[in-house]
Amino acid sequence: MWIQSIYESHTRHISSSITLTETRARKYAPAMAMYPIRTFPDPVLSMEASVVSAFDDDLSRLVDDMLETMYEAPGVGLAAPQIGVLKRVFVADTGEGPFVMINPRIIETSGSWKFEEGCLSVPERYWQIKRADYTRAEGVGLDGLPVMFEGDELTGRVLQHEIDHLNGTLLLAHLGTRVRKQVLRELREESLGTNRVL
Repeated sequence: MWIQSIYESHTRHISSSITLTETRARKYAPAMAMYPIRTFPDPVLSMEASVVSAFDDDLSRLVDDMLETMYEAPGVGLAAPQIGVLKRVFVADTGEGPFVMINPRIIETSGSWKFEEGCLSVPERYWQIKRADYTRAEGVGLDGLPVMFEGDELTGRVLQHEIDHLNGTLLLAHLGTRVRKQVLRELREESLGTNRVL
């Protein structure tokens, strides 16, 4: 979604919790279960996810399935609530390989960057959204040990976007009031099948 200007030579504009190179999407072997992605106005997307306390095989399988779902979409980020699982887990791959964060929290942001953003849970729609440029987040990995990820531009935006999902916040919340009201009306009409071409 956002990488077009950054990785123009080897990406394509897609609906996601960002974008993904087609090569990486094809490379990931479909050996696990793929989940359907929940889309607005599914109520699970507005619920706060629960803290993960069990670091077991079930969690590892969930992460593997999330990665496959993300790559197949294709996207570069996916949070557990987007597949209907209310756990504080997200996976991402901004071009340097996949990573997972469990029970993450943002501990530092700086600067600002306005860029076109979309979401797998609001497919085929994109808006110019202003977020912090740099982000640092802390959490734990699959082994329960502390991890830290940081970055600016795309990586910083992915961290913010996915942690928003864990807090029950869609990117629509970052739109201006007038635009948000219009978009919400259009999305609700579409979900009810009342949107007509005149």
